[in-house]
Amino acid sequence: MTIEQLSVFLENQPGKLVEALEILAQEQIDLRALSIADTSDFGILRLIVDKPIYAFDVLVEAGFLVRSNDVIAIEISDSPGGLASVVRILAESGVNIEYAYAFVAHSHDNAYVIIRADNNDSAVKVLSTNGITMISAEAMYKM
Repeated sequence: MTIEQLSVFLENQPGKLVEALEILAQEQIDLRALSIADTSDFGILRLIVDKPIYAFDVLVEAGFLVRSNDVIAIEISDSPGGLASVVRILAESGVNIEYAYAFVAHSHDNAYVIIRADNNDSAVKVLSTNGITMISAEAMYKM
């Protein structure tokens, strides 16, 4: 069970991030989660949005370089060691996490994490087998 994530490549200069975010806002595209990684020359804005296909088209049309890839959204216990226990399960199964980031949702008992693994299919199988709750694309986009 994977969801679509957009990666938007931005020049690392003032105004580029807000330009991308304002385009999405103007098109009534709602953010669900985001992460920003940067280098000296460019940044990568990783986004989960409620309308990923439309957002992809809108951003490309505005001149941004955008990639789409599959990630896994999981629900974990919001307690010390909650994430470590899931990462241990994946590591012991030989699944490597390429990157991860958390996001906020309306829950007091759980936390939510986006994971990109070197093999998402293997990761999904391992997580499912070990009773880890994954969030469907439909549920994620409606959060």
